[in-house]
Amino acid sequence: MANNSEIKISVDLDNDKVPQKIEWLAADGGIVKPKEAKAFMLSIWDGNENTALRIDLWTKKMMVDEMNDFFFQTMMTMADTYGRATNHTALVGEMKKFAQDMKTKMETEMQKDQL
Repeated sequence: MANNSEIKISVDLDNDKVPQKIEWLAADGGIVKPKEAKAFMLSIWDGNENTALRIDLWTKKMMVDEMNDFFFQTMMTMADTYGRATNHTALVGEMKKFAQDMKTKMETEMQKDQL
């Protein structure tokens, strides 16, 4: 018997179609009540078209420093996922170095913005 698992994402929009609230749940992952998020990125591989499809949304509550952390952590986990899928450890190292370099540059930009 085949199993089915669902991840549900709900987005409340304002009149200009800007996300005001993002909630998600994944009962099989232990998230049975809606949990609020400030942003999400979803990538889907379309094998028929050989292209990546994506949805990127964030609320007005998402601060720049949070976006920096979100991107850094996402790049690091993408590197880990790539490594598990391909066993290309040298490339994983390069991806993580790039992410670390970006984090340093993001921190520099944040310091400039505070001046």
